[in-house]
Amino acid sequence: MFFDTDRTDGDSPSHPKTHSASARATSTSPGITPGVTKPGLVLAFLSIAQFMVFLDVSIVNVALPSIEAALGIAEANLPYVVTLYGTFLGGFLLFGSRLGDTFGRRRMLQVGLSIFGLASLAAGVAADQSVLFAARGLQGVGAALIAPSALSTLTTTFIGGRERAKALGIWGALTGIASVAGVTLGGVLSDGPGWRWIFFINVPVALLAVLLAPRVLPETRGPRRRFDTVGVVLLTAGLLGLLYALEGAISRGWGHPVVLISLGAAAVLLTTFVIVELRTAEPLVPFDVFRSRTLRYANVATLFLLGTVVSIFFFASLFLQQVLNYSPLMAGLAYVPLAVVVAVGAALASGLVTRLPAKLVLCVGLALLVTAVLLLARTPGTATYVTGVLPAFLLAGLGMGLSFVPLQIAAQVGVPEDRAGLAAGLINTSQEVGGALGVAVAASYAFRRVDELTAAAAGDPTLIDTARVTVFGDGFTAGAGFAMAALLVALVLLPGIPKHDRPVS
Repeated sequence: MFFDTDRTDGDSPSHPKTHSASARATSTSPGITPGVTKPGLVLAFLSIAQFMVFLDVSIVNVALPSIEAALGIAEANLPYVVTLYGTFLGGFLLFGSRLGDTFGRRRMLQVGLSIFGLASLAAGVAADQSVLFAARGLQGVGAALIAPSALSTLTTTFIGGRERAKALGIWGALTGIASVAGVTLGGVLSDGPGWRWIFFINVPVALLAVLLAPRVLPETRGPRRRFDTVGVVLLTAGLLGLLYALEGAISRGWGHPVVLISLGAAAVLLTTFVIVELRTAEPLVPFDVFRSRTLRYANVATLFLLGTVVSIFFFASLFLQQVLNYSPLMAGLAYVPLAVVVAVGAALASGLVTRLPAKLVLCVGLALLVTAVLLLARTPGTATYVTGVLPAFLLAGLGMGLSFVPLQIAAQVGVPEDRAGLAAGLINTSQEVGGALGVAVAASYAFRRVDELTAAAAGDPTLIDTARVTVFGDGFTAGAGFAMAALLVALVLLPGIPKHDRPVS
């Protein structure tokens, strides 16, 4: 039986059995919000929703050649199959978080799942690039409603420190696993039933989730207040412009007029947003939330962390296929050990943060990640997978798993329930912006010498391979720079995060 745990509507269950059941649930599960009798089922539901969102960030990468051939997409337009999803996901995240706080997080989760499922169906049946591009953007909008609502529901359900740490451990693991699993699953489906199934598999999952949500999830929301329409428009437009510019910098370069215009427009919109918000009585983003140093620097560290993670996936995929001559499927399968170790690292982290300071766990994870990316930067073109790539992948996976969990915890420490959606939107936005920024900067740095090295190779296959190793090594080096920045932020700026063996909200 489902019990509504919304604390702000003034509604209360009227049947006496409901009260007794809630009391029993509270007495037996002190770390769980009163009224939630099956927290494991809630966590499983939210984890599946999270997995879908992050899976679709990467699942299309390996399928791009098949999509290009089937729909006749020009090579210059092919990146939009990937970037439109991430751009709209990142651009609408804070909007989605405020909608959840205002109108109900479970309700917005259902709306987001509905949009996501319909957009996935449209992408799967697309007969031309315009339909596919529109569907990918719409998928991003749906995902932007799902992600913050799911995370804020998790943090308002698991209110005990130990329970929340374990739940966020699973959540943090899924962030890394889903991205890696997307590459693998994309290769399997493309070589099997066809690329359209990378979209079709979302449809039944989304439909089932929409139907089951009222039976599984509690409904929570923040206090009702005036909706800041101007703030929504300015922030969403500014983030869309910024992410579009960052994605465009990869293919066009930082000096391209489209990139410069997009960056300028984003700067104007975001500056105007800050000015408007400071003068608004009920802003979309109350800036006093950033008075918390823990929340502030957890988001900064997350931005740099995701810059590292996405750069690893981007350049490792190229290295495996263009230097080691792996097929797309083999390249996808090469990531499986990394995904497994991310899960192991996250499981370790979720236990360690109940006994040790989370900041210590975070710094160890980031140090491992720095080491891993530096190893990848030094991997020669003659390396084998077992001796050259796998050790770095294992270190990277362990570092990611140990890092994701404490950062998710830090981003929610001391956040009241009515701002859980805002905190969730902020950390998800930091992830999306960090990933886009990381790839844009790393790719720009790595590809700066492509013309020079190509000319020097003069068509010699050996020299061409050497040039590729040099370029990709520069990309990994840039990624290591992001990891080092995250480590410095954690060491110097992030306050100590206490052991999480007591209530945290």
